[in-house]
Amino acid sequence: MAKLRFYYGTMGAGKSTMALQIHHNLVKHSQGLLITQHDREGRAVSSALGVSAAAEVIGPHDDLFTLASTEISSRGEVDFMVCDEAQFYLSSQIDQLVRVVDDLDIDVFAFGLLTDFMGHLFPATARLLEMADERNEIQVESRCWCGELATHNARLVDGVQVYHGDVVVVDDGSDTAVSYELRCRRHWIDGEGKPAKETLRSVG
Repeated sequence: MAKLRFYYGTMGAGKSTMALQIHHNLVKHSQGLLITQHDREGRAVSSALGVSAAAEVIGPHDDLFTLASTEISSRGEVDFMVCDEAQFYLSSQIDQLVRVVDDLDIDVFAFGLLTDFMGHLFPATARLLEMADERNEIQVESRCWCGELATHNARLVDGVQVYHGDVVVVDDGSDTAVSYELRCRRHWIDGEGKPAKETLRSVG
């Protein structure tokens, strides 16, 4: 019986690496789809370790049940779907993945973040937690600058942590520098980044 499996972790926990590994292992002996949204390399699933694979890029108007059904018609069968960056999907698309599992008997492996930079569950993540057959926290421990376990993804605008704004930021060509940093809960709440190194002055 097919299952919907959800794997989650912070940035840097190896979600995309694991997605690529599962796809690599399964595609040797079965037919499958690798899909993503908002990946750093566009039409691919890519890992910070430097490995990547071509993928189907979906948007908010794509029906994942229809996508799987169409692939079955053209290929003859589809055995699995690996879905990276699942936090960016719509909640309705998670329900479509549930239908892929239950009605088409296709295994689905979804990978994503739990919370956004404001500390809130992504809507798609919440739906995955509600509907998945299996919920698995990736056990690679990311660390805050202080050495404690990182639990939150902080958004920095020109080096200063912010707590409000659009969940998805699209490059608008402005000079504003947006970056992300892993932090423990205490330093995420405080907005405290790594202290600048003190300038050493020689004496005498």
